[in-house]
Amino acid sequence: MLVRSWNLFHGNAHPPDDQSRLRSMIRLAVADEPEFLCLQEVPLWALPRLARWSGMTVHWAVTRQALPPVWLAGLVTRLHNGFFRSALAGQANAILLRPGREPLEHRALRIDERRREPRYCHAIRLERLVVANLHATNDFGRPEVAAAEIVRAEAFVAQVAGDLPCVLAGDFNLRAEHLRELAGWSALGPGIDHVLVRGLPASPLVVWPREHRVHNGVVLSDHAPVEVSVG
Repeated sequence: MLVRSWNLFHGNAHPPDDQSRLRSMIRLAVADEPEFLCLQEVPLWALPRLARWSGMTVHWAVTRQALPPVWLAGLVTRLHNGFFRSALAGQANAILLRPGREPLEHRALRIDERRREPRYCHAIRLERLVVANLHATNDFGRPEVAAAEIVRAEAFVAQVAGDLPCVLAGDFNLRAEHLRELAGWSALGPGIDHVLVRGLPASPLVVWPREHRVHNGVVLSDHAPVEVSVG
């Protein structure tokens, strides 16, 4: 089964302009029908639309509230998507599942140390698997900040999973050289976005080449999707 993760950059192109390309991003990310899709930096106005755009079951964790009501924040943000971003519209993490997969449990944990911008890990527990999604703090001058959040997320996922196999995906904002070895997990990828697997065979992590996320002449997001095949 294919597990994919993508930081959507609030629906922006790279470099950003005034348009939101979120629907195009979602449709691209689900075109080959992954089993699970973990998303970060999803604007709150888009959450009710994800199921319709993707055809998948959606579970989310709000990581930053919108300032005005969500519908109004979305309307204003889309006037110039590259300018307003999450400061106005808020943001969330989301886990999308193939239809027919219904979680037994969905839980979230705040993993930062009460910083100005909250960071969360959330997890869904299925009958035979746990899938978790995180977005760690981007403090590149102090990699120990994100490292501590990832350790908290790992402990949280282990608690939710118990003896079940599990996947921990997302934007770690940390390269492998700044993070201690995570015992029992598959190897970290080459960048800051990872899909880690424990308790099941997993392929090496694949990073999409730039040309795979070009749409109508622009590059979608400042992050490339990453993925592994599990099982």
